[in-house]
Amino acid sequence: MLSVANVLYDEQIVEHSKKPRNHRRMESSNRIAEGHNPLCGDHQIVYLLIENDVIQDISFLCIGADADAAKNCAISTASASMMTKALKGKTVAEADTLFNEFHGMLTGSLDEESTPNGLGHLKVFSGVREFPVRVKCATLPWHTLRAAINNRDRISTE
Repeated sequence: MLSVANVLYDEQIVEHSKKPRNHRRMESSNRIAEGHNPLCGDHQIVYLLIENDVIQDISFLCIGADADAAKNCAISTASASMMTKALKGKTVAEADTLFNEFHGMLTGSLDEESTPNGLGHLKVFSGVREFPVRVKCATLPWHTLRAAINNRDRISTE
C-alpha cells in the first residue's frame, strides 16, 4: 500500500515545489488572473503572453495563506511549475485540451494509462485523485490559467 507521502510527494513534485520553474512576475504579460483556494488559503497569479493564439510566455506567483513563500502548498506550486513548462509555446487550443486531460485525470473521468493523452510528465499527479481535498491544490493553477485565457481576472476553487 502506498503512503500519502509516496503518492502526493513524488520526486518530480518535490523538485518542482522546491525549485519552481517560471515562478516570477511577468511585466510583459497581456493576460493575468488570480486564483484562490479557500481550503488552504493559497493564492496563485498566472501571467500569460499570448500572441497569434500561441502562449509565447507563461509564469506564475504562488502566495501562501501567510505570504511566507516557504509555506506555499507544495502540490499547487509543483502543479503550476509543471504546467508552465508544458504549455510554453502551445496554442490556446492545445492548452485547453491539456487542461481537460489534467482535470479529467484528477477527477477520475480520464484513465491516463489507457486513454491517449498529452499529459506526459504531468501524470505524476495522478495519485492526487486519491485525496479529494488535494485535487483543488493541483487544479488551482490550471483553473487560474483558464481564467487568464478567458480574460477573467479572478477565480476560486470553492
